[in-house]
Amino acid sequence: MPVRVVIADDSLLVRQGLEHVLTAQDGIDVVASCGDLPSLLEAVASTMPDVVVTDIRMPPSKSDEGIRAAAALRDSHPSVGVVVLSQYAEATYALALLEGGSDGRGYLLKERVHDGAQLRSAVSTVAEGGSVIDPKIVEILVAASSSHTDSPLSELTQREREVLAEIAQGKSNAAIGESLVLTKRSVEKHINSIFLKLDLAHAESVSKRVKAALLFLAEEAEVRPTP
Repeated sequence: MPVRVVIADDSLLVRQGLEHVLTAQDGIDVVASCGDLPSLLEAVASTMPDVVVTDIRMPPSKSDEGIRAAAALRDSHPSVGVVVLSQYAEATYALALLEGGSDGRGYLLKERVHDGAQLRSAVSTVAEGGSVIDPKIVEILVAASSSHTDSPLSELTQREREVLAEIAQGKSNAAIGESLVLTKRSVEKHINSIFLKLDLAHAESVSKRVKAALLFLAEEAEVRPTP
């Protein structure tokens, strides 16, 4: 069964581009295309997609409609995943997206749209209940959090911080090992050490550990929106 996707962006050209990228290979079916928040919510109700891919800003206010859509869908359609696309490398938006939980949520910078494989991978991950956070956002969070000397993050080694950044992107142990050139055993060892230091060792599942790690980073980063 292909992943059913609704696209939302106020630019027709962007919507057409996204549809072209997403459907370039089998496995994804775009069932609706919208230009504003009300139309997006109506499309979700009528088509019952697996994932929404939405711009962060669109009518009616062109402020944070993508984030508000994700929050609304968390209540009305909790099984629908949301990938928010943004041109703003500000951690605040990503943290707002994850406020209600990281499961089934993704935040990517629009520059990633040019990498069709990465966008399709994000949609598939979110459809399965996983989370995907743009590497640039993770770097901002980790850097801000690590600057707090009284934070448990300050106890992490450089390698553990690198592994944590990979975890926060929703990567599997195998993907982390491939990215950082580590053996499976080494990845598991680093992850166990990270969650022990962050007092997350007894979390019930990997997804909850990722969520807890992201929320911890958010709390420590104390990032505020740009006026």
